[in-house]
Amino acid sequence: MTKLQSIVKKLLPKKTADALEVESRQWMLRCPCGAERSVWDAGGIRFAASGNPRRLMKCAACGERTWHKVEKAPPK
Repeated sequence: MTKLQSIVKKLLPKKTADALEVESRQWMLRCPCGAERSVWDAGGIRFAASGNPRRLMKCAACGERTWHKVEKAPPK
């Protein structure tokens, strides 16, 4: 957990903080190489958001700096 994530979780009520983490884990960063990881695992927070932006970042799998799509996975 990044410093930002831990600060936000400490400041928010437990119920809201847990919902924030669950939703951030549903948002996936998808690299053109096929690798994907959740926004939360990448150190970010995405809560009550919409749209499918792109982020220029280094892929943890292939090591290339590429545009990653941010898409919400269907709930499990």
